[in-house]
Amino acid sequence: MLQTLLVSGYKAHELGIFSDKHEGVYYIKKAIAQKLVSLLDEGLEWVIISGQPGVEMWAAEVVFELQPEFPDLKLAVLTPFLEQESRWKENVQEKYHEILAGADFVDSVSRKPYESPGQLRVKNQFLVQKSDAVLLLYDEEKDGSPKYYLDAAKQKQEMDNSYEIFYITPYDLDVLVQEEQYNRNE
Repeated sequence: MLQTLLVSGYKAHELGIFSDKHEGVYYIKKAIAQKLVSLLDEGLEWVIISGQPGVEMWAAEVVFELQPEFPDLKLAVLTPFLEQESRWKENVQEKYHEILAGADFVDSVSRKPYESPGQLRVKNQFLVQKSDAVLLLYDEEKDGSPKYYLDAAKQKQEMDNSYEIFYITPYDLDVLVQEEQYNRNE
């Protein structure tokens, strides 16, 4: 049974998105929502993120949007280290703090501020171990930060073949865009 889902993907800047008003954010959130709703039927209870700007923050917003209809759906934010937002732009920090305030569970994997990239590796392995599956917005042709979660997830999958890896690909997003445009023109 799939109870906990780790959700991640590219950071906003890796997608060339520098504003939440960007049209792509709407489609990414819609794709995440569709996947979460389908997994709720399979027993999904918790969405886990590390709180990174981009796909993870958008996933948190999707959870908040779904909670009125699915009150048992919960959000956990497990940050890699304390004060991860300290170097982010002020508007991103504000959004991050709103997400932390709305989350059902918040903690840090490392109880210290940033010291080394090793903290990120530990966070990736820890979050994969704490989840039953992972949902990544990822394109195998375009390297980026989700690759590290994918590597940890593939390692876990080798030991536990019930661990699932779900993807939202550029193709999936293209199909969503085409469906929306088709529906608007009817």
